[in-house]
Amino acid sequence: MTASTDLGTFQLASPDLLRSTFRRHAAGVAVVTASGARGPVGFTATSLTSVSADPPMVSFGIGTGASSWPAVAEAEHVGVHILGEHQGDLAATFARSGADRFGAPTAWSPGPEGVPVLDGVLAWLVCRIVGRVPAGDHRIVLAEVVLGDPTGAGRPLLYHQGRFTALRD
Repeated sequence: MTASTDLGTFQLASPDLLRSTFRRHAAGVAVVTASGARGPVGFTATSLTSVSADPPMVSFGIGTGASSWPAVAEAEHVGVHILGEHQGDLAATFARSGADRFGAPTAWSPGPEGVPVLDGVLAWLVCRIVGRVPAGDHRIVLAEVVLGDPTGAGRPLLYHQGRFTALRD
C-alpha cells in the first residue's frame, strides 16, 4: 500500500507527523558510547550517517534532554557500534531510559581514547568529535574516524515501524 497522492489528506508539520513518517523508514541501528565523569554512557542511534570519505567522518543526532548528552557534550571521542540482528536486546537496553546500560549482560571493554567498546558488534569505530551543531531539541554531532574494526560477522539490525527487526531474503 502506498501513501495517498491526494493533496487534500496532508497533515501540517508536527512532531507526530515526523515520527509517523520516519517509522516507515528502515534504518540501521548503532550504539554510540562515550566516557563521562560518572562512567561510561551510551545510547541507541538510528540517525547515524556517513558524511565524508576523505577525511572519514560520520554524524549522528542526540537529544539535548538525553541522559547521555552531558557526557557527549564534553567528550573528545565517541565509539560508534553497528549492531547485528542478534543484538535487539542490546539495542533495547541502550534505548531504554534509566537502564543500566553497561551492567550485565552487556559485554564491553575500555577501548582506545578511553571509549567504551561493545563486544560482538558487526563493526565499531572510535571517532574524534569535530562539531556539535544545534538542530531543534537535538545536536548533530560530527565526528572524524580515528580507528575501527569492520570485521564482525552477521547481518545488520534494523529499526522499522517502531521495533527492531532483521533483513528478509
